[in-house]
Amino acid sequence: MISMSAFHAMLVPIIAGMILLAIGFNFRDKNVGVFAMWIGMLLILATVVFKILAKLNESL
Repeated sequence: MISMSAFHAMLVPIIAGMILLAIGFNFRDKNVGVFAMWIGMLLILATVVFKILAKLNESL
């Protein structure tokens, strides 16, 4: 079972990334919008990659 602190540590970057993606999509015609979409995408991707690497390290 996953602890609540680990759940929140995973949930906060994903929610922040989703918010940045939404804001960036609204301002996609400006450079700051494209940058916000990049940062949001990287936040979500980094969280997923970190969780996969943690699970792989756990099984070794």
